[in-house]
Amino acid sequence: MSDVRRAGVADAEELIRLRGLMLAAVRGREPAPGPWQEHALRLARAQLGDPDGPAAAFVVDAPDLPGGLVACAYGVIENRLGGPDNPTGQTGYVYNVVTEPAHRRRGHSRACLLALLDWYRDRGVRRVDLRASPDGAPLYRQLGFRPASGTAMRLAVPAAGPLGG
Repeated sequence: MSDVRRAGVADAEELIRLRGLMLAAVRGREPAPGPWQEHALRLARAQLGDPDGPAAAFVVDAPDLPGGLVACAYGVIENRLGGPDNPTGQTGYVYNVVTEPAHRRRGHSRACLLALLDWYRDRGVRRVDLRASPDGAPLYRQLGFRPASGTAMRLAVPAAGPLGG
């Protein structure tokens, strides 16, 4: 079994590096370096520095690299308006579940994700969402995740100019 621990501020750079691996796996190509990394690093440091805040990451340390990580699962709690099927409105969102290619098939992602799901449970969160890659979907199904109803849509809001044209 994997030795999982909760990530701290000192893990932020490694978490962003692992995020790049996850994005590469999902998109089929490595993401270009850019401002996204600095913004992600600032946010991760702020979130991980607040142990009572709405975000947590769970990690597995690299056995041969001090300070290195081989796997992680990162998530946040979103406070939405409640409804009949989720009265509190609290919704967990899981993202950045990834394992270094050389360390896959050893249960690391599962262990990190289970720790994150326990963290949600301890905070009273009863609904957890995620977007699954084809490689990750079998694990999520094994843990009880099911396709959600509805159609996800996204708008990329331009930095300037009118909307709705």
